[in-house]
Amino acid sequence: MKEDKTDSIKRQEDVFGFIEEIKELLSTDIWNNLLLNCSKNEVLVFWFLYRREEANMTEIAQYIHAPLNTATGIIAKMEKNGFVLRNRCKEDKRVVMIQLTEKGTMQVQALVDEFSYYAMQIITAFSKEEMELFYKMANQVVTVLKQERKKEEHKKKIRKIEIN
Repeated sequence: MKEDKTDSIKRQEDVFGFIEEIKELLSTDIWNNLLLNCSKNEVLVFWFLYRREEANMTEIAQYIHAPLNTATGIIAKMEKNGFVLRNRCKEDKRVVMIQLTEKGTMQVQALVDEFSYYAMQIITAFSKEEMELFYKMANQVVTVLKQERKKEEHKKKIRKIEIN
């Protein structure tokens, strides 16, 4: 299905308009509540540890797709704020295991509660058929983004070698 330039521009303007409307609907307070003043990587670490109970630094770095030193800095900040504990592994003292504190677990639960609240508000506004369509569309978005990511990863692997 080929679209002309006018359709493409119209679609782009529709997306921009939608973003502007959403931006205006979600106040700064709501945005701050949704992420509870955490960075994206901190939210990912919270989620990972909440589901796993504990993990080592390498596992955390791999999960958030960050270098080990970046993950270490994130954990240091979270530890300073009382959200995580570092413990040496009993079997191998070189390995540091990270786990949520009670305060960290409460932070994750607050995050889950916030997302759940807004998700329920949205879900109840749609019919069953609309939700099924939404899930199909969301899955298609994920499929397209994965395909694009694979293309980008493939491009990074290809190196040009100049021959003189």
